[in-house]
Amino acid sequence: MSKKKFYVVWNGRKKGIYTSWNVCKKQIDGFESAQYKSFSNLNDAEVAFSKTYKDYKGISTKKSSLTLSEKKAYGSPNLESISVDAACSGNPGKMEYRGVLTHNKKQLFIKGPYQNGTNNIGEFLALVHGIALLKSKNNKNTPIYSDSRIAMSWVKQKKCKTNIHFDASNKDLLELIKRAEKWLRENSFENPILKWETKAWGEIPADFGRK
Repeated sequence: MSKKKFYVVWNGRKKGIYTSWNVCKKQIDGFESAQYKSFSNLNDAEVAFSKTYKDYKGISTKKSSLTLSEKKAYGSPNLESISVDAACSGNPGKMEYRGVLTHNKKQLFIKGPYQNGTNNIGEFLALVHGIALLKSKNNKNTPIYSDSRIAMSWVKQKKCKTNIHFDASNKDLLELIKRAEKWLRENSFENPILKWETKAWGEIPADFGRK
């Protein structure tokens, strides 16, 4: 049984605290510059609603289910690395992706938004973009972190295995995918692709802060 969540909407069709994701979604879907986050208890949600979205942007509000010893077992991330992530409003929906320096969140690249994309597609493209960027700089050692096992597996298979429907609205996204797959087929790289352990370390530094 999933734990109850509380959704704070700072900017949407109707601001407030919601106990249903479906109701919250109605306030933010397609709403320009929507601001919202989920919380694990009502008290935290009420405190957040009394503040501003900026106070919580980029900060994880999820309660870790790991014990201290379990967290310790994960160790610490390599801060001398790149982190990538994607954000998508809807599935499919408006998608964008970016890459940052892990240690200070300095943005290295950002692409989008693209219409009728998915988060998995964005995560895949972000990884390939990051890999290609490092190769262009002849950087063979810097790791790249992603919090998406699906995207990592697609990169390994050199294939974006999405089943999304492509048409005139997202043909530019299809072209990007084809270019990324072609690059993977024609290039090799040595940079480690590592899983960002969100439960132990919090949100990945490249997170868009819209959860």
